[in-house]
Amino acid sequence: VVAYALAGTVMRDLQREAVGWRADGAAVMLSDLWPSDAEIDAVVADYVRPMMFTERYRDVFEGDPAWQALPGGSGACYPWDADSLYLRRPPYLDVPLQTGTVRIEGARALLILGDSVTTDHISPANEIPPESSAGRYLLSLGVPADALHTYLARRGNHRVMMRATFAQPTLVNELLPQGPAGLTRHQPDGEIQPIYDAAMRYRDAGVPVVVVAGKDYGNGSSRD
Repeated sequence: VVAYALAGTVMRDLQREAVGWRADGAAVMLSDLWPSDAEIDAVVADYVRPMMFTERYRDVFEGDPAWQALPGGSGACYPWDADSLYLRRPPYLDVPLQTGTVRIEGARALLILGDSVTTDHISPANEIPPESSAGRYLLSLGVPADALHTYLARRGNHRVMMRATFAQPTLVNELLPQGPAGLTRHQPDGEIQPIYDAAMRYRDAGVPVVVVAGKDYGNGSSRD
């Protein structure tokens, strides 16, 4: 990342092309900047000492005064706050595990997606727009528009994240390729509405839904 930043472009093969050029016109290659294993080992041997880690982490489980001042519960189970808009007990913790084959008939496509849809497309982390499904939900609960925060901060609230699913701004839904993000086309009436609202309509009507996606669906690390 640093080398490409120095080069000023990612459209260069830094294994073969110069990162930049010196004042005299000589090329500076990545190999000129990259330290050897011996150089790294020498720096570690000269400057890294065990006491650096023992001193830094000696009281890691005690925390600083600000951490110690936080009120904490007791007992083996977390005391869920039913009014929290950040961390709520999700209902699927109480749903019996379903086994066996599930037969899907008469399903509708909730979205039709292309290739390389990542977990960040599925479960976004960006700021929550006030006009989004999640934004409108939080506004209805009295959260100020300038305090909606991010999807990342509210990932512990399933009621927010259900409304955030597939709401990433760059995701293209072929049912509504011109956007905007977070919307889909309900079938068979063709009404354009938020993805969450469409999903709830299908659920209430007893219609199963599927998401059609291409290769590499689910790449990434946002495992919500």
